[in-house]
Amino acid sequence: MNLHQFRFVQEAVRRNLNLTEAAKALHTSQPGVSKAIIELEDELGIEIFSRHGKRLKRVTEPGQHVLKSIDLILREVGNLKRIGDQYSKEDSGTLSIATTHTQARYVLPEKVASLRSAFPKVNISLHQGAPDQVARMLIDEVAEIGIATESLAAYPELVTLPCYQWQHVLVMPIDHPLAHKVKITLEDVAKEPLITYHPSFTGRAKIDQAFAAQKLNPRIALEAIDSDVITTYVRLGLGIGIAAEMAVRDIVELGAKSGLVVRPVGQLFGQNTTRVAFKRSAYLRNFVYTFAELLSSRLTRDVVDRAMTGHVNDTDL
Repeated sequence: MNLHQFRFVQEAVRRNLNLTEAAKALHTSQPGVSKAIIELEDELGIEIFSRHGKRLKRVTEPGQHVLKSIDLILREVGNLKRIGDQYSKEDSGTLSIATTHTQARYVLPEKVASLRSAFPKVNISLHQGAPDQVARMLIDEVAEIGIATESLAAYPELVTLPCYQWQHVLVMPIDHPLAHKVKITLEDVAKEPLITYHPSFTGRAKIDQAFAAQKLNPRIALEAIDSDVITTYVRLGLGIGIAAEMAVRDIVELGAKSGLVVRPVGQLFGQNTTRVAFKRSAYLRNFVYTFAELLSSRLTRDVVDRAMTGHVNDTDL
């Protein structure tokens, strides 16, 4: 048996048992993938997959155990490569980060710049996606570190730690009636056409939960994944925006010159926690630890190491 066979089996599962797609992902031929899997099954004396003709139908019960071992073996192979990089390349290489648009656009630029200053030989590969895609990129080892507000804690394959908290804000024209109201209620907000995030992004679930708890049915005039899009349509008069506070710092700094008003509404929608995540049992290089601490001073090397072995909880931070 060999690593190529292990990778073919793993990729076949990732591609929903479609060997043609698995072959494309691995830059090889479909017959070659099929043959390698059959040879591994013959050597093990079991069927990893049940078949209908030449097509894979499902993973067998012994195949499930084989997959767990393959995942462990390939994870450790990846760790061996990272250990080699750590000690042979003197803190050089590539840090792959998976994150959402909001984090990439409004939170990470200064952190990435600080990392590059500390490790000038390290290149950055930034992958953007929805929170579930961020989790999947970590699990598939496309990225070493992930940052998102939603979903990450739901995957047992990942170790996640709280990074920082933030709240939503209302964004509205400076002459909007709510801009001058001392205490804005949830009922006030529900009466307005709203421009906010797509349901899977940037704390949208907290917004929906708050309205549902009060049995309010707000009118969502427009959904977006980009905070700049939200403020653009607010300026055009389509409604008031509900955005993440870190995405409107420029508006706050400009003040009245921006033509918009920003009002914090954490008391209405609650606090959100952005989390940092790593694949469980992964070997982390020096600059990964440094980047984690740049994201939050609480995420020291010791804390991350203890979390990776299951000895740190959210309450500890």
